[in-house]
Amino acid sequence: MPIRIKVISLVVIVLGMVIVSYITYTRMVVKPRGTSELQTNPQGQRAGIAMLITFADGTQIPVNYLREGNTIFAGADGGWWRQFEGEGAPVTLLVRGQTLSGHATVVLDDPDYTHSVFKRLRPKAPAWLPDWLNGKLVVISVEAEVGN
Repeated sequence: MPIRIKVISLVVIVLGMVIVSYITYTRMVVKPRGTSELQTNPQGQRAGIAMLITFADGTQIPVNYLREGNTIFAGADGGWWRQFEGEGAPVTLLVRGQTLSGHATVVLDDPDYTHSVFKRLRPKAPAWLPDWLNGKLVVISVEAEVGN
């Protein structure tokens, strides 16, 4: 086997291990820590930029958000936005200690609107970042406060 193939194989294996390690670390350490902090310290620094979203199946993830009145915008950097395609889906949110119910949809066909919201939602994101790396825009219409 030529040395070039061995080197490429080694790079692919190491890169795969790094990706798997990152995903594992995120799921087992970062996500639970963020979830716990949002629940126990609703006025903390993290709660000012992240909320806890609960899907219809009970799955919870912390995500960055921007609230403007009864509309909450979230940036979806994983595949979780797919459940909001078409008609969208109901969600429950924990925003600064307040539990809210709402309906979420993903914006896939309006790049100008997405860019204008992301400028406010993620003001530090580089302007040169390609759209496919900047996530998807999830728009949540807040319907009611839940049991608080």
